[in-house]
Amino acid sequence: MGTSQSSAGPGSNVALVPPWAEPLPEDATLVTLEPVAPESETEPDRPVPSDLDQLAPDRRFVSARRNLGSFAKTGNGVSLRRGVAHYVGNGYGGPGTMSRRLGSIPTTARSLSRALDPNNADPGLDRALLQGKSAEEVIDAVVEAARPQDGTQDAEASREAIRNALSELLHEHADIDLLNMSDDQREFVIEHYTAHDVYRRFLLDIGKHVVDNAPNATVGLARLKQARSCIRQTIAESFRRLRETGRSMNTTNVRITVAYTLKDSLTVFEGYLA
Repeated sequence: MGTSQSSAGPGSNVALVPPWAEPLPEDATLVTLEPVAPESETEPDRPVPSDLDQLAPDRRFVSARRNLGSFAKTGNGVSLRRGVAHYVGNGYGGPGTMSRRLGSIPTTARSLSRALDPNNADPGLDRALLQGKSAEEVIDAVVEAARPQDGTQDAEASREAIRNALSELLHEHADIDLLNMSDDQREFVIEHYTAHDVYRRFLLDIGKHVVDNAPNATVGLARLKQARSCIRQTIAESFRRLRETGRSMNTTNVRITVAYTLKDSLTVFEGYLA
């Protein structure tokens, strides 16, 4: 959860959705959570959603930084939620654009689900070779199969998010066989992976600002933990609402399911301004 991957964040005059970003699934019919986009404050630095070629405006994170700076100093939850809302709305042009920017998350979730599915012959994971190996060795193999290194921050963030999710599963089920998970256990990993990866994007973009504005480094790390909890709880709630519709997540539909759950969560984040 540290800040080793934090940076000053992306600047202006770069594409909100870079050309190498993974496209979202085209099938919009599988998941229909239909979140209602709330009214939000009008800010001068708010970009207007448009196509994928839109450049990020100047001072794109100014409102997010102002609110998150206040949160870092005081721990005020309202400032945190407003900061996250501006991060999505002003920083990325809203849930639609940001979900496209995070398009690698649903794709990685699908690869992760395939790697964890004992009924799927994933060519990137030699289950026979991994028999008898330690949990750490199995996790390393799953990470490599689901998200190979490619030198990008996105890949490194996703790889760490997968490790975090699998470690949390092991924490709850110390005797689990990572090569023979149940459907519920795989869904646990996918949900937690998604939350961790979204948080790591936040950390890369604006985590340093939170730490720099806290009274000291210890408090700064505590503030990041609070922000992570906020993000995780919101994403968990989106997955819960999806389950309540009677829809199940499996290796076949996981990419579409995660894509729309992600967009629903981002809509909730932006709605913190309501």
